[in-house]
Amino acid sequence: MAIPITSIKKKELSPEEIKQQKLAELQALIAEQDQALNKILEITGELDDAGIFDALKAMVKAKESLAKIAVDQASREPVTNIINHVLKASGVMSSIDPAVTEKLAIGIKKGLDEAELYRGNGEKVGVYQFMMALNDPDINRAAKFGLDFLKGMGKELGKE
Repeated sequence: MAIPITSIKKKELSPEEIKQQKLAELQALIAEQDQALNKILEITGELDDAGIFDALKAMVKAKESLAKIAVDQASREPVTNIINHVLKASGVMSSIDPAVTEKLAIGIKKGLDEAELYRGNGEKVGVYQFMMALNDPDINRAAKFGLDFLKGMGKELGKE
């Protein structure tokens, strides 16, 4: 009968054996990825030739002064105004139904295309001709949309 196993001894690798094992793994990885490594080395060589690494090194050395300049520039009133405008505009844009925005954008494109067709004909529009154009359902729809838009904007501007 066999003797029961009461303890398991794990083989401890020496630091030298661990180093050799890691070197073998690295060699295998380099052999597998030789094309990718060649491309990386080629790219880094081109970046070095262009002076990018020298510029990055200088930026890292001057990181504190660059950070101060960036903070000073970002805290200027025009920059903070732009940030506030972007935040407000994104808030407004997120509250608009995307289907309405899409329909409006398509309408604007179609209107620009139509306007481009008749741009160079040199005709003047008289008051009577303008009034008669309102009988066109497309023109009337756009004019009504514009008037409704102005009314809504005026209501909001009147709140103070």
